[in-house]
This record gives sequence, structure tokens and C-alpha cells, in this order.
Amino acid sequence: MKILIISDSHRKDSNVREVIQRTKPFDMLIHLGDTEGSEDRIREWCLEQNPDCEVHIVQGNNDFFSDLPKEEMICIGDYTALLTHGHNYGVSMGVEVLEEEARDRGVDIVMFGHTHRPFLKIGENLTTLNPGSISYPRQEGRERTYIQMEIDREGQAHYTISEL
Repeated sequence: MKILIISDSHRKDSNVREVIQRTKPFDMLIHLGDTEGSEDRIREWCLEQNPDCEVHIVQGNNDFFSDLPKEEMICIGDYTALLTHGHNYGVSMGVEVLEEEARDRGVDIVMFGHTHRPFLKIGENLTTLNPGSISYPRQEGRERTYIQMEIDREGQAHYTISEL
């Protein structure tokens, strides 16, 4: 199973389209917020590349007047994942509060956006990740990033931070 994880596209739809074209085919797309109204277009592009593609998009702090969920808990293979933009957990100051919430909910993976910086921490019982931003990166080098997640035949998750 192949999963594309993106965040903080901020209506730069050409970047979303490029990453979809570059990584297709995939089975699931996760967008961790700040689409700024492009969610229908993103869903359409995902379904074009795979009619069975699951699409999960959560609301970011710039998704004004959106009816997207603020958070979502989903299953990815044998893993349970919490999807959130992260701003309500103070992720700009650190991931400790978010990780505590994830542990309290008993999830295996917690995914967030908001900081525009890629982050991947694989712990014994919890994986915490942020794909960074495919439009306005803030890390050193300012590369636009996303994460590719794959579930192998044994059901194990593997993650790759990639540059656009």
C-alpha cells in the first residue's frame, strides 16, 4: 500500500498536481491542512490517478469557512493514525503535547502540518511525522517536501521524506 502525505499547499495547486503526477499511482492521499479551498480539486486529481484512492484532508488554521474535519482518526493497514494540522497542539513550540494526546488516544502514528518543516520521529510505540510544506517551506534549504509512506507485504510501515 502506497500513501502520499502532504500539507500546507496554500492553494498552490500546481504543486499539488506536480506531486500527484510524480508519485502516482498511490492508494491513499493524506493532506494535513491549509488547502485554502482546493480540497475538491485535490480529491478529483487523486481519483483520476486511482479511482479507488482514499482521500483524507483535515482543516488547517487557514482553511476559513471549511467544513473539513479538524482531526481524523484512520486505519492504515494495521496502524491507527491521528491526522491533525497541529496548530491546536502548539506544534510550532514542540511536539510534546501532540504526542501526549496521541498516546492518550492509543494511536500508532500521529501526523501534523502547520510548521512547514518536515519532521519524522519513529519511536518504539509512536511515529510522529510532518511532511513539511509543498508550497512555502521554512526549513534550512527551503526545499518543498512531502512524505511517501509504504506498507510492505509484512504490514510494516516505511517512510521517505522527498523533495518536490
